Amino acid sequence: MNTTGRWTTAVVGAALLLGCVSEPAASHSADAERVLVFSKTAGFRHDSIPDGVAAVKQLGETGGFTVDATEDANAFTPKNLRRYDAVVFLSTTGDVLDPAQQRAFEGYIRQGGGYVGIHAAADTEYDWAFYGGLVGAYFQSHPAIQPATVVAEDRAHPSTSGLPPTWNRTDEWYNYRSNPRDRAHVLASLDESSYTGGTMNGDHPIAWCQDYQGGRAFYTGLGHTKESYADPAFLGHVLGGIRYAIGDAPADCRPENGYRPLFDGTAASLDGWKQAGPGSFTRSDDGTLTSSGGMGMLWYAGQSFGSYSLKLDWKMAGASGDDNSGVFVGFPPSDDPWSAVDNGYEIQIDATDVPEKTTGSVYGFRSADLKKRDRALNPPGEWNTYEIRVEGERLRVWLNGVKINDFTNTDPARSLRDGHVGIQNHGADDQVSFRDIRIKEPLGKGD
Repeated sequence: MNTTGRWTTAVVGAALLLGCVSEPAASHSADAERVLVFSKTAGFRHDSIPDGVAAVKQLGETGGFTVDATEDANAFTPKNLRRYDAVVFLSTTGDVLDPAQQRAFEGYIRQGGGYVGIHAAADTEYDWAFYGGLVGAYFQSHPAIQPATVVAEDRAHPSTSGLPPTWNRTDEWYNYRSNPRDRAHVLASLDESSYTGGTMNGDHPIAWCQDYQGGRAFYTGLGHTKESYADPAFLGHVLGGIRYAIGDAPADCRPENGYRPLFDGTAASLDGWKQAGPGSFTRSDDGTLTSSGGMGMLWYAGQSFGSYSLKLDWKMAGASGDDNSGVFVGFPPSDDPWSAVDNGYEIQIDATDVPEKTTGSVYGFRSADLKKRDRALNPPGEWNTYEIRVEGERLRVWLNGVKINDFTNTDPARSLRDGHVGIQNHGADDQVSFRDIRIKEPLGKGD
C-alpha cells in the first residue's frame, strides 16, 4: 500500500490566515514536501493574489507540506528549484522569467518537478513554447464575472474527487486560444449553456492535468475572485491539484478521447446491466454504485466486446483495504456469477491477499508488478482508476495511469476475443464502490 502522508479535503474548512506574501510558512519535518508559490505579474494584477497565497499556506499547514511564497524571479535557479516538489503559478501574468530562469524551470520539470497553474497562469509567457505546453492552453478572453455550471468529467482525480457531477459557482470564466483535450486529460469543463460569453463551441475544458516532459502539471481556470479562496470546495480542488503535482496522489492524466459510457451515474444507464446471483449494487445520488450482499455480479448484457479499453473508477470503503471485489472480462452471458469465474478473467481489487490474488492481479493467474502497483495505489477511502485493455488474447491493466499487469491467455477453455464485462459484489462484509464505467472500442493503432 502507498504509505506517504495523506489528508482529506475536509481540512480546508478551517479559517484562512491572511499573511505577508513574502514570508515562508512555518517549517515542518525535514522530509515534508515543499511547495513554492510564485505570483509575479507583468500585466494585469489580480487583487485576489494575497488571499490565494494565504490560502495555499493554510493548505500546507493543515496538509503537511511547507509553503514558500515569492514574487522574485531570481528564485528560479536550478539549485533553489531542487528544494521544491511543486511550483504554483498563482495568477501570474505576462513575461515573468528571463531566459536563464526559463531554462532552470524547464530543467526542473524535466527532472520530475510538479507544476500547478491557477487562473491567470494561462495569461503568462506567450512567447515561451515550453510553458505553453506545460500550462496546456493560453488565455484568449473572458466575459463578465457570473455564475456557471462546472461539469466534473473525471471524479477520481484528487482535484475533482470531492466534487458533485455538476458544480454551480461564480467566477471569471476564461476562453482559451486552443482546446487542450487532445494533449491533456480534462478534469472539468464548463456548460456553456449555463452562462453567456463562452466561445469554445460547447467543448470548454476549465481544469486539466498531464504528464509533461518528465514532470506533472495541473491547471485550473478557476480562482479569479477573492471569495474563491474562502470556498472549501474550490480549496479542495486546489489541494487535490497540489497533491497530484507533488506526487502524493497518483492519478491517470493521459488524454482520454473516444470513450462512451456504459454507466454514467444515472438510473437510465443501468438499463443494459443485469444482476447475476445474490446481492446487489445500490446507486447513490452522486452516481456511485456500492456493493452489498453476495456473492454475485452486475454485468453489462447489452453487448459483448472483443478489442477495447475499459475504464472505471473504484474505491474500497474499509480502512484495512480488505474489501474484496473485482472487474470481470471475457465471459459468456449467464445468470450464474460463477460462469464468469470459470470462463472469464477477474482483475482483483482486494489489496490484502497473496500476489496473484491481490489488487491489479489477473486473479489466480498473474500477479501485478507489486512495486509499480504499490506506488500507484491510492489508499482505502480514495478513488482509483483502472484501465483494462483487451486486444485478442492479451489483457493489460493500468492503475491510475501506471501499467501494472500484462497477461496473455493461453487456456483453450477461455477466450478474451468475445465476452462481457462486469463488476463483482463479493459478500455482505465487502463494500466497494464503482462509478464512471466507460469503454472505447475497437482499438486502433496508437491506442
